[in-house]
Amino acid sequence: MDKNTQGIVYMQEGKFEEAASLFNEVIEKNPNDPVGYINFGNLLMHMKDFEHAERFFSRATELDANAATAYYGLGNLYFEQSLYQPAQQNFQKAMELGLEESDVYYMLGLTLQNQEQFKLSLPYLLRAAELAPDDEEILFFYGLSLAQANHLKDAKATFENVIGMNPEHSDAYYNLGIISIFEENIDGALAHFNAALRIQPDHLLAANGKKNIVELLKEKDR
Repeated sequence: MDKNTQGIVYMQEGKFEEAASLFNEVIEKNPNDPVGYINFGNLLMHMKDFEHAERFFSRATELDANAATAYYGLGNLYFEQSLYQPAQQNFQKAMELGLEESDVYYMLGLTLQNQEQFKLSLPYLLRAAELAPDDEEILFFYGLSLAQANHLKDAKATFENVIGMNPEHSDAYYNLGIISIFEENIDGALAHFNAALRIQPDHLLAANGKKNIVELLKEKDR
């Protein structure tokens, strides 16, 4: 196992000092290789040291203007700080340079979603879901963008698929409850909110949704 790979293993294990030591050795031995800088940048990201992480990612792009993963790292760095415009630009740059992984499509989709560009986010989240069909988180956020773009029928089917993958996904049940309200299916909405609360008793949105429906049903009975 080379030092870069071992450093990544240390980072995944939370052994940040050991990882930093190895990545530093890699950079000292190969100062013109962007890989060491990218890995060190990712480590600093994990440590929430955004200022220094940006320097390492930027240095990697100076060494290799086609280092797609460096731009992806910058995208993540800006996203973590809610700087969505520069995050979007860097994710797009990574894709232009040939990074074809579910994560970059997913993160670009989330970046657009956070800018309330729901329709624009859809093709990226869909592509992410195609590349990682077993990832329930990606599928859920694709469903969320569908709902936010008023594609309720497709959103409903997507949330149902999420529950098929994970029957304990409280947020999927909550969103199905909201869609049921739009469909004027009050009983269905109540059932979905109850399911969300069974899984997550402190789900405030589901609790509020249930409260509103119970009050509505009381009004009807008067």
